[in-house]
Amino acid sequence: MSSHFYAVIMAGGGGTRLWPLSRRAKPKQMLTLFGNRTLFQIAVDRLGGLFDPGQIFVVTIADQAEQLHLQCPDVPTRNFLIEPMPRGTASVVAMAAAAIQKIDPEGVMAVLTADHYIQNVPGFQKVLKAAYDVAQKGYLVTLGIPPAYAATGYGYIESGAIIGQYAGMDVFELRAFKEKPDQATAQMFLEKDSYSWNSGMFIWRVDVILDKFKSLMPDLASKLAQVQAEIGLDHSTAHFHDIWESIHPETIDYGIMEKSDHCVILPAGELGWNDVGSWDSIFDVVKPDARGNILINARHIGFETSDSLICSTDPERLIVTIGMENVIIVDAGDALLICPRGESQKVKELVNYLKDNHLTPFL
Repeated sequence: MSSHFYAVIMAGGGGTRLWPLSRRAKPKQMLTLFGNRTLFQIAVDRLGGLFDPGQIFVVTIADQAEQLHLQCPDVPTRNFLIEPMPRGTASVVAMAAAAIQKIDPEGVMAVLTADHYIQNVPGFQKVLKAAYDVAQKGYLVTLGIPPAYAATGYGYIESGAIIGQYAGMDVFELRAFKEKPDQATAQMFLEKDSYSWNSGMFIWRVDVILDKFKSLMPDLASKLAQVQAEIGLDHSTAHFHDIWESIHPETIDYGIMEKSDHCVILPAGELGWNDVGSWDSIFDVVKPDARGNILINARHIGFETSDSLICSTDPERLIVTIGMENVIIVDAGDALLICPRGESQKVKELVNYLKDNHLTPFL
């Protein structure tokens, strides 16, 4: 693949919807839910052969950088870009684009995440190669996932006319972004070919996206210009910290994509994609046993137990269930989650409750 192609993995989030396993000290991307590799390691693994380690950048926070580098030591230390504090995905993308432009003005960046699961790696790499060619034309490319069901937990994107074909794949103009819908609207989206799930993955030339920041988010562009000398070198200075703290938090979707022209959708079907956004989503990734149960690191005896998830941090601790159906059980040692399937999205409300009631040891 081109030496001008770079991957940027956003890996600074907390992943609170996978509580009680996902905590501040060990967020979602550091969990081993699928085999013996963490989600972050899996995200780096699937880039192998397309990107050299030196072409992979990771944006994270200082508390996570060392652990992430230990998990993937081939990625150079200098490629871990530290975000002093969360300021939204727009600032993350702008910082990474500025860092890449300093070493390669002709660079093209793929904005990816550390907590997605993609089963079809060859298909994913094929899509990224096509997206690179599209981005070279000056387009802002987003990957659209054909919806598998009427999901209310995802944002959607609407496609318009075909603008061309790359690597045998049709590319469409991006007509509109749609917020997470209610059930009836999600069903309508499912029945129309023009709607895709918003994957949160983007590909563009660094010079193009930085020009977009200058025109659409001039305050952010101005603040990045003030720390230009430090970007990619030292993000621990008081100057960098103070400037970063003054940035208004914003997402790349709202700050740039929803206001830009030349935005296109590259449909990314048949990837086996899942954003692992809740415990319920595990059922879409892991094949259950004959009774429909999924065991993750758990020693389990189940009597009349079916269609359930049992997950533990202690493989020696015995978990016994009797007469259980369609339940989720997650044992983290100091905290235990039990809920019906279909209700795990409410874990985010629980985490907010823990914050509000100063139960910080469990966060």
